Amino acid sequence: MAAFRDMEELCQGLLSLLGANHAAAQQRRLLGRHGQMLERLLETQDGAEQQLREILQAEKEVAQSLLDAKEQACQAGAELQQIEARLQKASEEDTHLKASLLQLTRELEDLKEVEADLEKQEKEVDDDTTVTIPAAM
Repeated sequence: MAAFRDMEELCQGLLSLLGANHAAAQQRRLLGRHGQMLERLLETQDGAEQQLREILQAEKEVAQSLLDAKEQACQAGAELQQIEARLQKASEEDTHLKASLLQLTRELEDLKEVEADLEKQEKEVDDDTTVTIPAAM
């Protein structure tokens, strides 16, 4: 903003120089102001260029970070799908094993009942052979 004020002063000074015809002193003063203004403009331009370079570098870093984060998200998504597939398979296997365990438990109960019946029949046969048959004789 100061550079524009300086430029406006320069223009007004040049107009007054032309109008009043003040000679070399005013011209030197205005040329000095013009030089100062150009120097300030160049400094401002250099500062703006440096800031732009820094902003561009920051944008590149942010873009790279974003790409890295997206890549990690994709990898995590793939891992999640694999884990879910293994979980599904394990769940199916668990269901199958529970069904098998239930069936085996039932068979064991049936076998215990058969064993109890056999023991009962064996006891009856023993009673018949040791008590009933000798008594009948």
